[in-house]
Amino acid sequence: MSHDTRTGEIHVPILARVEGEGALDIRIAAGRIEALTLRIFEPPRLFEKLLEGRSTQDVIDSVARICGICPVAYQMSAVAAIESILGVTPSPWVEAMRRVMYCGEWLQSHSLHIHLLAAPDFLGYESAPAMARDHPDEVRRGLRLQGLGNEIIRTFGGRSVHPVGICPGGFFHAPDTATIEALRQHLAEGLEEARDLIAWTAGLPIPEDDQDFVSVSLRHPSDYPITEGRIVSDQGLDIAPADFEQHFREFQVPHSTALHAQLDGHPYLVGPLARLNNNLDLLPEDLRQLLDDLGVSFPSRNMFHSIVARAVEMHVALSEALRLTEDYDPAAEPHAEAPARAGVGVGCTEAPRGILWHRYALDDQARVVEARIVPPTSQNQARMEEDLAASLTRFGLERDDDALRLHGEMVIRNYDPCISCATHFLDFHATRE
Repeated sequence: MSHDTRTGEIHVPILARVEGEGALDIRIAAGRIEALTLRIFEPPRLFEKLLEGRSTQDVIDSVARICGICPVAYQMSAVAAIESILGVTPSPWVEAMRRVMYCGEWLQSHSLHIHLLAAPDFLGYESAPAMARDHPDEVRRGLRLQGLGNEIIRTFGGRSVHPVGICPGGFFHAPDTATIEALRQHLAEGLEEARDLIAWTAGLPIPEDDQDFVSVSLRHPSDYPITEGRIVSDQGLDIAPADFEQHFREFQVPHSTALHAQLDGHPYLVGPLARLNNNLDLLPEDLRQLLDDLGVSFPSRNMFHSIVARAVEMHVALSEALRLTEDYDPAAEPHAEAPARAGVGVGCTEAPRGILWHRYALDDQARVVEARIVPPTSQNQARMEEDLAASLTRFGLERDDDALRLHGEMVIRNYDPCISCATHFLDFHATRE
């Protein structure tokens, strides 16, 4: 019996190949989606509350533990906010090397997602190991590139998971010249593989699924945005990160322990596709030409092009890491002193999954009085639900439940949701009589 002639309910109790735990519930009546909820049910992790009373270094080291995939992003947004309060301006060397370290995170996160989480969807495999049997060279290439990203993070952070190298004003340690030269050899080898990866992702059987959505990202005057910039949209938004709360609102929904977010009352997209849509002109000319030659047109309204956008950003990350480490000279003073000071500051950087916004209030001993963190996944959650409704309808609600379930999971994996990052706290209200 088709969904057109009855009410059907589809439950996906556990989403596969995403970070964290979530579920998808759909109710279909008379051939239309009557209700759709992306349920996130991980217990709240209370990040912001745990940071209260902590020193600035405790904050930087603690937020790295929010996520094992993007610890650098959390550290970079935190240190930017803290330095704005303490009145510390990092040296050009520090700014450059932080960008290199961040490139490592983009590289490992994007490669993990492309090869282990998303590509099996496009090629019809149930898992990455199943795909690897038929595409061993592509999977090995992905693992090499992911390992190279980890090597970059380890070089500056001391270790690749939950790194400990960042401090207010810079780094605790400057890598020596020999270490960077060895790293640069690996970067050069990876650059050609990244170019091949773009062509491979562009050649995948990508569904046609154009939709209307608002792309939000950072924007820098001259560089592809990673560590800094203004917050912009393709609909004309252009604000400083300090003005984020004037336009973006988080709110609780009954079915999720992750907050939803809206821009001026509407869902919006953050992440690699939004970044590429808003910053296409900042890509190197040869990279734009490659995309043209491959027949992939950006800006794109098709969320399934996110896998190509990730591959493009891996090439950007490798190119930037090579450019910034050319003629490398280790800093004699890898960090500036950061005396205690009270105040409020914000930091916003581009995590692999989209803009990651932090705000801290410090007392006169530079201890946290209040903290707020807005991760990319909670910003994308309303857009994910909107996308699911449109994409499943276009896919065909008359299809059987297994087909709809698989397509729904594929749509969700486009966003590479980091569910554990998004489960911050519950908005609690009590009425007493």
